[in-house]
Amino acid sequence: MNANFAGLPTRYRRRLLSRTRTACRYANQATLDFTGLTADDVIAPNFRERIFHPEDLEKFRNERKVALARGLPFELEHRALRKDGQYRWFLIQYNPFRNERGEVTRWYATGTDIDDRVRTEEKTRNENLALREQIDRDSMFEDIVGSSESLRKVLRQVTKIAPSDSTVLILGETGTGKELIARAVHKRSGRAERAFIGVNCAAIPTSLIASELFGHEKGAFTGATQRRIGRFESANGGTIFLDEVGDLPAEIQIALLRVLQEREVERVGSSRPIPVDVRVVAATHHDLNALVAEGKFRQDLLYRLNVVPIQMPPLRERVADIPLLVEYFIDRFGKRAGKKFRTIDKKLLKVVQAYSWPGNIRELQNIIERAVILSDNDTLAVDETWLKGKPVNPARARALDIALVRQEKEMIEAALAESQGRVSGPEGAATKLGLPARTLDSKIKRLKIKKNRFKTSRTH
Repeated sequence: MNANFAGLPTRYRRRLLSRTRTACRYANQATLDFTGLTADDVIAPNFRERIFHPEDLEKFRNERKVALARGLPFELEHRALRKDGQYRWFLIQYNPFRNERGEVTRWYATGTDIDDRVRTEEKTRNENLALREQIDRDSMFEDIVGSSESLRKVLRQVTKIAPSDSTVLILGETGTGKELIARAVHKRSGRAERAFIGVNCAAIPTSLIASELFGHEKGAFTGATQRRIGRFESANGGTIFLDEVGDLPAEIQIALLRVLQEREVERVGSSRPIPVDVRVVAATHHDLNALVAEGKFRQDLLYRLNVVPIQMPPLRERVADIPLLVEYFIDRFGKRAGKKFRTIDKKLLKVVQAYSWPGNIRELQNIIERAVILSDNDTLAVDETWLKGKPVNPARARALDIALVRQEKEMIEAALAESQGRVSGPEGAATKLGLPARTLDSKIKRLKIKKNRFKTSRTH
């Protein structure tokens, strides 16, 4: 390349320099042997189009143009065509040559074959992806074990709602595995690569819960010696799981409502809103409608949380899953304790299937862990005295629940008939039953009682 541009106007000098930066003037013998091109082919205008992969060409041109304008060394990766018709990956390192005035007059490029490295990295990525998919298939929805229809119904819901960003409210008795369902929702969502932050709202002291959820500024209160980000900020881009959300105090319910509405938080001691992109999954064992009726939970917050409800079945409704759960826990705790059990006491399965499990899966887990620790031989046995009450047949337990609901409905209908359909007031049904009027209204709706029909039963 002729770099002597002295005496030319600056604008022509720059134009010629720009042209020399993009035109190839020389290639060594190794390049010619690799590509099968001649020295004349190399200096032709379409040299790069002939040897670069069509999918890489546009990206290469754009990145190279920007890098050349900086005038600093740079490197690019792309595929080059070998004379046998095969493309291989190359790392091209560019270095500028400057004249005595510091102007770039030439660029020297050195290519290194990195095809083996790129192929190995691609293979590793594919293997990792396959392994992750295998783990997802084998994990039974994040350690959710069972095949009963009631559980399959829940898992079908998870599959449908996980890809959305809608707020989820998981309802169910204590110990039914609500957090596992929340994790399954997160794992199968578009936020799976980001954080999953769990918060037990019932376990945090009332005085600290605002700071825990939303963070605080330095000096916001005694002991706040430095700024701290809250759980919502930590979960930004991911999912936050608010367990036992029904135990939140009133002032925190207001703040949570704002987060759901405005998608921003304010740290304690600050008035500056901080945007957050968080999916909220909440859970509770409480009847939130009853809490609303009693004035202990905000109705507008319930509406915001209850976008997609999931009802977790209690273990007594999943009797068919109990043998699977027993085997699963025996395997888990046996490995941890370094024990292997060849047989299970025949009475064990009968006992655990007949028991009502008021503590649900968590209680079953604790019982099996205790049995694994205390068993001296390779036969696992459970002491029936460990169970809290007499074994109850699941069918009988369901029948008892139905009977109690029927009795409650009859008592409410009798009170409504006596009060001629009135719920509140001194002569209302709520007063006769000793209940707050809002609580009774909630029960009437839940039991689908038509209170208007009692208004016609007037005494003349």
